[in-house]
Amino acid sequence: MDTLLDALQEGRLFELPENDKNHALQFLAHVIEAFPEIPPDTDVVGLVMKREESVNTALGKGWACPHARVPFEEDLKCVIGWSPQGIDYGAPDGKPVNLILMYLVPENQRNHYLREVSMIAKALETYTDVDKIKDANSLNDIRNYLLDLIDTTKETIGPDSRARMIRLQARPQKETLVFQDLSNLIVEPLTIVSVPKIRPILLTHNPNLIEYLETSDEVVHRIETDGVFQIGPWKILRKTSTTYQGGIVTYECIGVRLKDNSVR
Repeated sequence: MDTLLDALQEGRLFELPENDKNHALQFLAHVIEAFPEIPPDTDVVGLVMKREESVNTALGKGWACPHARVPFEEDLKCVIGWSPQGIDYGAPDGKPVNLILMYLVPENQRNHYLREVSMIAKALETYTDVDKIKDANSLNDIRNYLLDLIDTTKETIGPDSRARMIRLQARPQKETLVFQDLSNLIVEPLTIVSVPKIRPILLTHNPNLIEYLETSDEVVHRIETDGVFQIGPWKILRKTSTTYQGGIVTYECIGVRLKDNSVR
């Protein structure tokens, strides 16, 4: 399960913004699309959703492993989404899904992906504390849960001492932290306040993100209708929205861009 360990080590673990299956899948797929190695015209969202329409990717016991197969060569990629309340996923055991492991499967990595998913399925059968996922209260709890699962089942699925090494290297996580920075991306929290007849109010600590957003009149419309908006090097992803009296709407979002400031 080396790709899962890569995701944990590189901070690709997220608290899912909603308990809606489609929104959760789209959110994780948009994160994969933002990876610098992925060609900008790769429709990961479309590939994931089309696959899910034909085959339910729930493994049972609160886990799901959706994936997108792409016709180019690259490393196998994984992002992890956690839903504290659980998602109605249509799982074969009828249980809500708390953990979504989404994979990008390049042409040269199909056998690697099949081995990894097979090991995950075997780990779910042998790990005696698999149901403890329901007791998790933070991303750090989920991280430790996954490392325990890998470490405890290593004799069954093959030795991997990296789980213990990652745990030793881990820094304490703040309880209020929802999104962790990816190793090659900048991830910025963003609040957009839409007020009728005036320009939207943009709240973020990143002046570069503000600078780009203030050049567009489509921000609110695109975030409301599509849930995602690309402007320059920034990809804006909607997490949640709240409507108030007087037509005021707030959108909790994140902005994602490359650390090297390159534009995709």
